Amino acid sequence: MNPITAEKNKLGFIGIGYMGRPIAQRLLASGFRVTAYDRNRSKAEELTGFGGTVAGSIAELSAGCDVVLTCLPSDEAVLEVYRGPDGVWAHAQRGAMIIDMSTVNPATSLEISKPGPERGVDVLDVTISGSTPAAEQGALILFGGGDQGCFSAAEAIFRVIARKYFYVGPSGSGAIMKLVVNALLGIGMQAIAESVAFGEKAGLDRERLLDVLSQTAVVAPAHAGKLPRMMKNDFSPQFPLRLMHKDFGLILSLAAAVGAEMPAARAAFEINSAQSAQGQEQDFSAVILEMEKRDHLGSAEIGRTRAGAASAQK
Repeated sequence: MNPITAEKNKLGFIGIGYMGRPIAQRLLASGFRVTAYDRNRSKAEELTGFGGTVAGSIAELSAGCDVVLTCLPSDEAVLEVYRGPDGVWAHAQRGAMIIDMSTVNPATSLEISKPGPERGVDVLDVTISGSTPAAEQGALILFGGGDQGCFSAAEAIFRVIARKYFYVGPSGSGAIMKLVVNALLGIGMQAIAESVAFGEKAGLDRERLLDVLSQTAVVAPAHAGKLPRMMKNDFSPQFPLRLMHKDFGLILSLAAAVGAEMPAARAAFEINSAQSAQGQEQDFSAVILEMEKRDHLGSAEIGRTRAGAASAQK
């Protein structure tokens, strides 16, 4: 396949959300022609200020673009966009390329790639590691599955939005790699939440504890930026808790399917689920609130027990 370039190729972008918007903005800033579609039209229209255009439907976008990128929140959303008489597959041009950047079950990636050879369309699953600020800075890390030649042909896109990008194998491999990475991301955040709550309960000042911990080598770069925000109780979403919750479900589902033991992921999912159940739009680092709440309630119960014992002795 010929290399994709800003001069030759028109991009269509479906899904202008937390990650889709900054990615599309960077592509526009680098000179690519981008047509956007989102179920919430106002989100797509925000890109017009950066030089983008808006498609009235998925069919219109797919028929008019050389490359279709999708960045969607769930397996259901991805399948809905690709299937049916109004979907991507019904209208994609022969010779086009599809790049799905959604975090989904690898089986979904495989399903949407199947029509590719018959339709003369190349399909890649290129998943994203990084938060909204990383997307804004073009500092994402990408994991690609599909044909390696097609992946190489799309490098002009990847260079604009990522600081590193890796080809990891055939279709579905990008989706698997993303779940591996997010398992570590979610478990690591749970480990930090437990450790901070433990330090607080043992008598350390919360702000000082977080400050010192953020400067140690044991906190990964993906987590280090969360600690200063925790000091200010700022849990505005960079990577939403609800998406981490969804990803934990995908991780454990795939683990069950392949027979992988993941006890730490199961424990982290339990805390994530408890915090998610509150229904607030928070960053995934908000699991620390659940751990602090549990330890506070535990301390209160111990205090009541001790007070009751003291009264009984009198």
